Amino acid sequence: MRYLALIVLLATMGCHAQSNLPAGISAAGSQPVQIGVSLSPDLARRVDVMIRSRSHVPSEYRLTIGIPTKSEIAGYDQIQVTYTKEGEPNQSAPFLLSTDGKTLAQFNKIDVSQDPKNLVSAVGRPARGGPENAPVLIVGFDDLECPYCAKMNAEIFPALLDRYKNQIRVVYRDFPLDEIHPWSMHAAVDSNCLGALSTTGYWNYIDYVHAHADEVPGKDQKSVLFAYQTLDKLAMDEGARQKVNATQLMACIQKQDNAKVKESMQDAIGDPLRINSTPILYVNGEKVEGVVSLEILDRVIDDALRAAGQTPPPAPVRPASPLATPSAPPAPVAGKPKS
Repeated sequence: MRYLALIVLLATMGCHAQSNLPAGISAAGSQPVQIGVSLSPDLARRVDVMIRSRSHVPSEYRLTIGIPTKSEIAGYDQIQVTYTKEGEPNQSAPFLLSTDGKTLAQFNKIDVSQDPKNLVSAVGRPARGGPENAPVLIVGFDDLECPYCAKMNAEIFPALLDRYKNQIRVVYRDFPLDEIHPWSMHAAVDSNCLGALSTTGYWNYIDYVHAHADEVPGKDQKSVLFAYQTLDKLAMDEGARQKVNATQLMACIQKQDNAKVKESMQDAIGDPLRINSTPILYVNGEKVEGVVSLEILDRVIDDALRAAGQTPPPAPVRPASPLATPSAPPAPVAGKPKS
């Protein structure tokens, strides 16, 4: 595999860095590092003190310097540094130490062999816009009770689809912030029930609920129950318009199985995405957070198209976006509602 390797020099030890050494560290000559052989007490202390100095490690932590092992970088061996504090679990981090014992470094390895377009899965989700092989895939994490998501759904996506047409494919994944949006989970389940039977019905439901979310009750327990009934009726009415199997749709709505929604949420909050707000978009894997201007999204999509070997369409003449200044922030993190 191909990798992007970043070496961040943390310290240069020995005679070449004499003026930069913290007080108490000897500027003695180099001490060669050998694989499988513990560092000398002097060199181990230099590494210890330099890490503490540069990383601001509190004195109550004890650092244990591991035995050097072979690394992937020529001229450097790897050492594992373990941080120990009484009453807390041990932590460790790898460092690189030059074979002449003069330079300590840290190595961050990032796999760039994979297409970032595949970072966020769109498998099995209803889509609008271009075909499955469209050069640009936009995956949005959506909350049907989020006002910023509604703004993006109403103002941003129609303009993007109008400009890029089949060059982009848009998919929504569920991320209802149900701690602060009491009917968002129910709406996500209902939308998925429709989506399993009709892609058109799914998007009609998404568009309608986003556009009329402020009309759906949900301020207290009683009104939340009424909101559920309202959302269910909207889904059934849309299903009737799309002539889907009404019995199947009703059974799905009544079951309210939120397992797939929760799975989507777990994917979002885990590595490598670590999402905690909405709306969030991934444009061929590039993260775009919050409601940004069309100009920013145009640039991100144009760059993705060029990377895919395609020419972006001519830039349209648009009126100044009301979202451009300032950018609308993402919805608040679950459990921390905005005042």
